[in-house]
Amino acid sequence: MAVQAKIAPPTVVNGINVDDVLALIDGVRRDAAKGQTSWRVTTAWQGQTRSRAQVDGFEIGGKRVPRQFSIDVDEPSELGGSNRYANPQEHLLAALNACMMVGYVAQCAVHGIVLESLEIETDGEIDLRGFLGIDPAVPPGYEKLSTTVRIKGSATKEEFAKIHEAVMATSPNFYNVSQPVAVKPALVVE
Repeated sequence: MAVQAKIAPPTVVNGINVDDVLALIDGVRRDAAKGQTSWRVTTAWQGQTRSRAQVDGFEIGGKRVPRQFSIDVDEPSELGGSNRYANPQEHLLAALNACMMVGYVAQCAVHGIVLESLEIETDGEIDLRGFLGIDPAVPPGYEKLSTTVRIKGSATKEEFAKIHEAVMATSPNFYNVSQPVAVKPALVVE
């Protein structure tokens, strides 16, 4: 009679499979190509100020992973929209917060820190004189964003401070928003 080996259940902290995260880290350390990702979103006008962004997948390590998501976007009535969905600025701030959130949860999980609560609030001001083309000296976007992270769990203040530093150093969207990123626009007139 064959003896079956027992497989240990995965280590899960904060809902994150730590074994999978550590395997990903190890795989990318061994082969940098496994860590290369490619992302694409296609956005189409839906009338008035509404648009729909479509996600159909991404690539990781040269392998295509299909995904199907739609993200609807609009503007408030005060900015010419129908106020049906969050606007681009709210999506930008939500994407920043969500990316940092993943970093905090994963960093805490890998370090065995159990979270009780985690909330990230980001705000900023945009002077519409720039967006509306009224004053070319006024930037059309944010000049400054303020982010507050409220975190509670099984770590000390010092341990959470180290997690915070790690997230600020590794969050893709924190980097994307806080550093210049080259954007190469191309116009195709049909």
